[in-house]
Amino acid sequence: MSEVYEKIRERLSVLVRDTDLIAEKVHIRARALSTEEAIGNPEADDFPLQKGRERLMQAEFHGALGQAFTDQYGDFEGTLLEVLEMPLQNNYRRSVFVSTLNAVLRFLGRTDGTIHCHDQEPRECALELVDHVRNRYGHVKIVQVGFQPRMVEFLSSRFPLKVLDMDTDNIGLEKFGITIEGPEATEEAIAWADLLFVTGTTLVNGTIDQFLDRKPVLFYGTTIAGAASLMDWERFCARSR
Repeated sequence: MSEVYEKIRERLSVLVRDTDLIAEKVHIRARALSTEEAIGNPEADDFPLQKGRERLMQAEFHGALGQAFTDQYGDFEGTLLEVLEMPLQNNYRRSVFVSTLNAVLRFLGRTDGTIHCHDQEPRECALELVDHVRNRYGHVKIVQVGFQPRMVEFLSSRFPLKVLDMDTDNIGLEKFGITIEGPEATEEAIAWADLLFVTGTTLVNGTIDQFLDRKPVLFYGTTIAGAASLMDWERFCARSR
């Protein structure tokens, strides 16, 4: 397993042991949310969730909710200790771990924005993103990892942009004037970029390592909320709850 997962696990373990939560018989439930539960009813129909390739897993811990995008989803119930000791060998197990991490840190007040935005909020978030990038990084060349349509739409009109995605239905298509490239283009794209704008889903699908410690990284989305807090990673998610 990647070193980054071990670091996250170790930091979470220390945190919950310090608060005695590890000894409690707490059950954590995760389930795949429907599209409407996850993102409401945005006017557009091009979000990955609406295509059925990914779902949001949702964990609950003492009433606090945490989510994680995954393409391998299903129910889970177990103690926090069981989640901490779970081998993270596939996307399903990582999604259980990550959604649980988000719920626990939300409960402890160590992170926020663990619930996906709804309806018109993805568009509002993308508009705010443009100002955030301009003010924080300047006029930079951006590689966006993960096709989030509203973000691609607004970033592409204001910055030089490349987009990488793992969905074979997207690769090779032109969206908002940008040809979406596949994983094989990753190294060349990173070399070109000034800023890596990376979906938190990389933490679930096991690809996050290749984007760390290379160029400035700005993660986005609810999936990475807890890990960003523990690891001091920069994150943008303007309309999450």
